[in-house]
Amino acid sequence: MKKKLIVAAGTVVLVLVIVLGCVLFWNSRREEQPPEISAVVVSSRLEQVSELATARYFYTNMGVFEDSNDFYGIKIPFTTKRFIVSYDGTILAGVDLAAADVVITDTALTVRLPEAAVLAHEIDEDSLEIYDETKNIFNPITLSDYNGFQADQKAAMEAKAVENGLLTQAKAQAVTITSQVLTPLADQYGLLLSVE
Repeated sequence: MKKKLIVAAGTVVLVLVIVLGCVLFWNSRREEQPPEISAVVVSSRLEQVSELATARYFYTNMGVFEDSNDFYGIKIPFTTKRFIVSYDGTILAGVDLAAADVVITDTALTVRLPEAAVLAHEIDEDSLEIYDETKNIFNPITLSDYNGFQADQKAAMEAKAVENGLLTQAKAQAVTITSQVLTPLADQYGLLLSVE
C-alpha cells in the first residue's frame, strides 16, 4: 500500500513537472516571436493620415478680363466690358495616403505613394483689388463673368505652380514624412523600409 502511494505521488509530481515545463516552453516561444505585421496594419496607419499636404505655393497675380458682344465674329462697338484684378492665393499639394500601395516581405516593407496632386486652391478674398473696371450699359459685367474669370485664373496659376515644381516638391516631402512615420514600425519588426 505504501509503495502504491509513493508511485501515485511520484506520477502526480511527474505529470505536474511535465505540464509546468510545457507551459513555460510555450510562453517563452510566444515571447520570442514578435507579433505579425501585415500590409493591412500599415495601410490603416497611412489611411488615418489620409490626405497629406506637404507643399504650399503662395502667389500674387494680376489678371485682365475683357469681353465684347459680337455679330458673326465682328465685335460690336461700344459693348466692351473689362476689369483688371489683383489677388493673392495659396495652392496646397500633397498625396492621398489612402491610395498608397504597401508590400511586406520577410525582410522588407515597401510603400509606393501615389503621384502628388493639387489638394486645395484658395484665393484670399481680402486681397482682391479691382482696377480699371469698365462698365457698359449694353454689355454689363455679371457675376458669371467674375466666376468664370476666377476659375480660368485658378487653372492658370495651378499650371504655373506645377511648372515650377510644386508636385515634385510635394512628392519628395511626402516620401520623407512617410519614412519618418513608418521607420519605428519597420525597426520594431526588423524590416528594411523603402518609400517610393
